[in-house]
Amino acid sequence: MTAPRLVPLVEQFDFACERLVGRMAGPVMDSGDGCETAVGAMSDEEYLWEPVPDCWSVRRRADGPGPRATLLAGAGDWGRDAASYPHPWPPPFTTLAWRLSHLGEMLALRADHTAGGHALTRDDHSVSGDAAGAVAAFEEGAAAWRKALLGIDDAALDTVGYCTYPHGSDPEEPFIDIVWWVNQEVLHHGAEIALLRDLYRARRA
Repeated sequence: MTAPRLVPLVEQFDFACERLVGRMAGPVMDSGDGCETAVGAMSDEEYLWEPVPDCWSVRRRADGPGPRATLLAGAGDWGRDAASYPHPWPPPFTTLAWRLSHLGEMLALRADHTAGGHALTRDDHSVSGDAAGAVAAFEEGAAAWRKALLGIDDAALDTVGYCTYPHGSDPEEPFIDIVWWVNQEVLHHGAEIALLRDLYRARRA
């Protein structure tokens, strides 16, 4: 049985993920007012679109990191622009591909560091060079995170460091705060992705 305090957070997460996937993959999305709005699936060109100079994105590993990046994070033939701390200032503008890759990786790694082997790193997570692959990776990460949440009891929600994800404040925070934060990540990066889709459509028009 899901811990009662967790129920509204899981419901919020589910709805946010459902709306984001609909917004990216179509054929319709939830407009928020109960109506379905037609939307086309994201193309690879749109996925990799750089609306301003010197964006951070995902790139073929053979091409090396982009401007102000020092490495390509992830596994496979593609990687995501990254840099060691301290990060460049002002922060680079990140593409839709970068933001979606970040979400998929975060969800998969946090799931592992909550209910898996507590061992996955960014170097283990495959970065997709195409839109369909990235959407599928996001859905897989979301499903893994949701499964991890459903195995949590009420006591775990108050346990500091229950999640050992190494790229956040997880080791110092009660787990319920981490669950709340993951929802915020999906909500705010999801809104950014939706806006970039709108900008791309307007540019082509």
